[in-house]
Amino acid sequence: MPTAIAAPATVSGTMPVTAFTNRIRRRKIHGATAVLLPYTAAGVIDWDGFGKHLKATSVSGLEPALNMDTGFGPQLSPAERREVLAFARGIIGASAPLVAGIFAIGDHADPLENYRASLRDVLAVGGTPIVFQSPWLTAHQGAALADAYRKILDGATRALGFELGTMFAPFGRIYALDDYARLLDIPNLIGAKHSSLDRRLELQRLELRDRKRPDFMVMTGNDLAIDLVQYGSDYLLGLSTCDPEGFALRDKWWAEGDARFFQLNDALQALGQIVFRTPVPAYKHSAAIYLHLAGRLGQTEVHPACQRRPAWEAEILRPLHDQVEAAKRQV
Repeated sequence: MPTAIAAPATVSGTMPVTAFTNRIRRRKIHGATAVLLPYTAAGVIDWDGFGKHLKATSVSGLEPALNMDTGFGPQLSPAERREVLAFARGIIGASAPLVAGIFAIGDHADPLENYRASLRDVLAVGGTPIVFQSPWLTAHQGAALADAYRKILDGATRALGFELGTMFAPFGRIYALDDYARLLDIPNLIGAKHSSLDRRLELQRLELRDRKRPDFMVMTGNDLAIDLVQYGSDYLLGLSTCDPEGFALRDKWWAEGDARFFQLNDALQALGQIVFRTPVPAYKHSAAIYLHLAGRLGQTEVHPACQRRPAWEAEILRPLHDQVEAAKRQV
C-alpha cells in the first residue's frame, strides 16, 4: 500500500521547521500547462501534431494555456493567434477550460488597443486571458500599473496576470511587492503566473496572498522548483508540456497524500533542470525533442526564430525520460 505523506515535523528533534516549511499542505492543485506549438521542417505549424498533443493535455486534466511563450505567442501575428484559438476549440470542445495570452503587439499603433483586441479574441472562444508583459505595460509603476491592468481587462469576468523574468524575455519584469499587492485589489484578476525562478520572491507572494486575498492563485512558473506546489502555489509551467499526464498524476498523488508524489516530482524536476538550462529560451526545442522521444510528436521542429539545442540533446534527454516513466509506474 502506498505510503502516506507525513505531517511536517521538527528537524533532528531539536528545533521547529522554518515558517516556510510549515506552509506545506496537502490539497488539490490547479495545474495549467503552456502547450508547445510544434512546427514542420518547412517552418509552418504542425497542426496534426499540435492537435494530438493539445488533446492529450486537456484529457489529462491540466488546463491548456495557448499562445504562451511555449506556444510562440510573442512571435505569432494576431491572425495566427486567432487561428490557434479557433483550432484549439475544435480539438478540446466548447466547454473545456483554456488560458490564452494577450499582447500589446498587434494591428494597432496603441498598445492598449492591441491588448484590448487580443482580449476580445480570447473571450470570443471562452478562454481566460493572461496578460503578457510588454515594454509599455512594465513602464507603469504603482497605482498606474494597476490602472493599466484594469483598462486592459475591462469586460473580462476572470483573467490572469504574468510576471516574467528577463531570462525568458527582455521585456519581462518582476514587480515590486507593493505593486503586486495592488494587483490583488483587481476583482477580475483571479491569479498571476510568477516566473522569476526565485523561490524567495514566490514565497513572499504566497505570504502576501494568504493575508490579503486567499482565493488569489499564485501560479508558479518556476520550472526549476516545481515542488513549490507543496507550499501553496498552483502552476502554469512550460515544463509540464513535456508530460502533462505525468504532472497530472503527480498532482493526484499529492492531493491523496500518496508519498509516490516525491519520486515522480523529483524525476520531473531532474528533467526540468536540463530542459531549462541556459540559454533558457531554447527549452522549447528541448521540449519538442523530448516529446519526439516519447512518441508524442513525429518530428522535433520549432518556430524558426527559436534557439536550438545541440545535436546530442536527445542523448541527455533519453535517460531522463526513462526515469520519469519509471516513477509513473511506481507501486
